[in-house]
Amino acid sequence: MVKKGSLCALGQTAPNPVLSALRYFRSEFIAHVVDKRCPAVVCRELVTFRILPERCTGCQRCVSVCPTKAIKGPRSQPHNLDKSKCIKCRSCYEVCRFDAIAGDAIVIES
Repeated sequence: MVKKGSLCALGQTAPNPVLSALRYFRSEFIAHVVDKRCPAVVCRELVTFRILPERCTGCQRCVSVCPTKAIKGPRSQPHNLDKSKCIKCRSCYEVCRFDAIAGDAIVIES
């Protein structure tokens, strides 16, 4: 509507970034707005992290990068993540070589 209703060139081109984003990332927008989830696991409000014990080798990489010390556990055994301390910074998610950190969508009731 803005593009078609504007009389000047600025108004006609202002919507282009939004229209391009919708054209190429429509599924991302739908996931965020309709499904209330973040497929890229980057939106802190829409994701929570957990450790998958069957994949965790206890390598301690996640423990060493966690700024709030939310991850604990002895070496060579599956670790535990205290969700009350987790600030969802993604540090553990990014350094885990074994895909033992899972980012799950939080269900938001509207």
